[in-house]
Amino acid sequence: MKMNSRLVIVLTAVSLTGVAAGAAMSMHNKYSLRVPNGLAFSEFRGYEGWQVISLSHNGDKYAAILGNPAMIKAFKAGIPDNGKPFPNGARMAKLHWLPKKQLRYPGQPVVAGTLHDVDFMVKDSTRFADSGGWGYAEFEYDKQSGTFKPGTTKDSPPQGHDAKCGFACHTITKARDYVFTEYANRG
Repeated sequence: MKMNSRLVIVLTAVSLTGVAAGAAMSMHNKYSLRVPNGLAFSEFRGYEGWQVISLSHNGDKYAAILGNPAMIKAFKAGIPDNGKPFPNGARMAKLHWLPKKQLRYPGQPVVAGTLHDVDFMVKDSTRFADSGGWGYAEFEYDKQSGTFKPGTTKDSPPQGHDAKCGFACHTITKARDYVFTEYANRG
């Protein structure tokens, strides 16, 4: 009887350790990701709670563009419309969702559905001097596993394999310090 009890305790402990390790692995996966040349998911820890800068819809996906406190402070100070650059340390996160129609709600609104990917930008004029002072990253979300992976050239749209992956698109906004997003009016 004592042997069976010990066996149950050991098996329970091993099972719980496996569950805890799996949970830790899942959490670890997100923050251990990095695009080549250095931009890491962990540099944006807490992005989920950042303030909304603006929203967008490109026909295929909905997006919320969020900013860390340094980014929000810069926008409120009139950057980039005043011709000044964003300060080092300013960060943005752009979360993309596939649209979903709420058939049971009044008016059948189309809302954010499945998470598609998360894009990041960080201003670091020393580290990313050759890409306008900005580092970029895109992480695709896998709904089935609940995990992220760095974007690749096989994604739609294709993503570069380094921290400069967004620079080519952002060059048309050089006059706005390479930032497309405008701070939405709050009234």
